[in-house]
Amino acid sequence: MGMESLATVIAAAQYAAALAVFAGMLCAIGQGNIAAKAIESMARQPEARGSISTSMIIGLAMAETVGIYGLVVSMLLLFVNPLLDRFVTMAQTLGLS
Repeated sequence: MGMESLATVIAAAQYAAALAVFAGMLCAIGQGNIAAKAIESMARQPEARGSISTSMIIGLAMAETVGIYGLVVSMLLLFVNPLLDRFVTMAQTLGLS
């Protein structure tokens, strides 16, 4: 029972890390859309270029935080994995190992 449960915890952490990396990939798509729409808006209204650029930079910064958080979460789950330490401690106290 111990090794199968340990493998399940590790697999769940890897699936969660993959979802976090997927969030980072979607972030890149969103940033491309932000830049494309901003350039399209500047082409239609060149006099509003300053305010459009400012809004674009703020939007890109907010979208980038999602990618950074996804990277941090995936690294934590793959290399630090607090769930794994907790599982091993619990298994040792219950005598499952």
